[in-house]
Amino acid sequence: MTTPIRRVSRRMPGWAKAVSAVVLVLVVFFAGIRLSLLPGLKDLFGTQTHDRSGPALLQSIQDMSRYDAASGNFQVVVDLEKDTKFLPDAIRGSRTLYIGAGTVDAYVDLGKVGKDDVTVNGDRTSATIRLPHAALGKPALDPDRSYAVSKQRGLLDRIGDLFSDNPNSEQAVQKLAVKHIGDAAKESGLTKRAETNTRGMLQGLLRSLGFKEVHVTYAG
Repeated sequence: MTTPIRRVSRRMPGWAKAVSAVVLVLVVFFAGIRLSLLPGLKDLFGTQTHDRSGPALLQSIQDMSRYDAASGNFQVVVDLEKDTKFLPDAIRGSRTLYIGAGTVDAYVDLGKVGKDDVTVNGDRTSATIRLPHAALGKPALDPDRSYAVSKQRGLLDRIGDLFSDNPNSEQAVQKLAVKHIGDAAKESGLTKRAETNTRGMLQGLLRSLGFKEVHVTYAG
C-alpha cells in the first residue's frame, strides 16, 4: 500500500503577513515624516519636549583673583565640507554652512602680584604697581546667536539619518567656530585694551585713596 506524500506548505501564516504589512506601513510612514514627503504629518504627530533633568550639583568652587578688563564679541562663518574618495558628493558627503558667534574675555591676574611688585613712597602719595601682562580667556560660543545656515548631505548620509539621530552633528563646525574666534581674538588687540582698562581702574582707585601719582607697569 502506497503512503501518500504530504506536501509541506511554505506559505507565510496570516498573522505573519499582517505583522509584515504593519511594519512596512510604519517604515514608509515615518520615512515620509522624516523626509517631509507627506506634508501635514509633522503637525499631526508633533513631538513635545519635557525637561526632566535633575538638579545641578556643585562639584567645586575656585577663588577668582583675575580682573576681567575687556570683552570682545566675534562672529565667524564656518564652511565645512566632507568628501568621500571615489564617490560623488550626491551619494556620500556633506557640507555645512554655520554662523558662529561668541565672546572672548581679556583679563589681568591680580593674584600673581606679590609684595615686591607694589612700591609706595614714605608719605604715601606715590605708588608703583607691576602687573603681569593680560591674557585671553577661552572663547565662549553663544548658542542663541549661533546657527546652521544650510546643510547639504549625500543620499547615503540622508538614509543613515533615518535610522539614527546624531546629537553631535554640529560639533565639528562648533569646534571650528571656537578655534577661529580664538585666533581672531589674538589678533584683535584685546589684551592691550585690557591692560589699558586695568591701569585706569587702579589709578582711579588709588587716587581716590589719596595717592597723587600712580604708575602701573606690565612685566612677565
